[in-house]
Amino acid sequence: MKKIILSLVVVASVLTACKQNKKEKVDVKEAVKVVVNVDELNNVDATSSVLTWIGTKPTGAHNGTVALKSGGLLVENGKLTQGVFVIDMSTITNVDMAGADGAGKIEGHLKSADFFDVAAYPTAKFVITSVVEAEGKLAVTGNLQIKDVTKSITIPAMISEEGGVTTFKSDVFNVDRADFNVKYGSKRWIEGLKDKFINDLMEMSFEVKTKA
Repeated sequence: MKKIILSLVVVASVLTACKQNKKEKVDVKEAVKVVVNVDELNNVDATSSVLTWIGTKPTGAHNGTVALKSGGLLVENGKLTQGVFVIDMSTITNVDMAGADGAGKIEGHLKSADFFDVAAYPTAKFVITSVVEAEGKLAVTGNLQIKDVTKSITIPAMISEEGGVTTFKSDVFNVDRADFNVKYGSKRWIEGLKDKFINDLMEMSFEVKTKA
């Protein structure tokens, strides 16, 4: 009897651990209407700001970066109120295979019509629509536009200021690429892939700095 109880405890512990390790995507809602004057907010230092990404499949993972093209952060009385991040999709870079031929192939494929179709959609964008502070973190809601789809998401982030530079840094968040018509290798869009699929969830994070 003791062995049975011990076995049940072990099984329960494993199931709990698996549940805790499971990736959860951010909630995706309809885009919120907002008017932001990008020209007035154009204070982001694109050379030191970056979007990082991780994509996974059953046989492994790849990670990389995407540079910002422009953007702005508006901080009033020490609080973030508005922001716009314009992402230059032509700068998609694969980091884990940097220096190898494989990196160029991955970058080219991600930029192709199979994935982000950079020729047709050269930029993506995140426009902040509201910011709520809770327990020392910011819940930042914004319209994320990838390809021809714009959805509202909420991500955890923090801001800091040093030497006249404001830094916006998000936690890692998971976006379902299938919500944004990125269909290659997606089990949601393609049947019969078996173990040849690519996970729909992409890990992403922002680090955005203003000009000094």
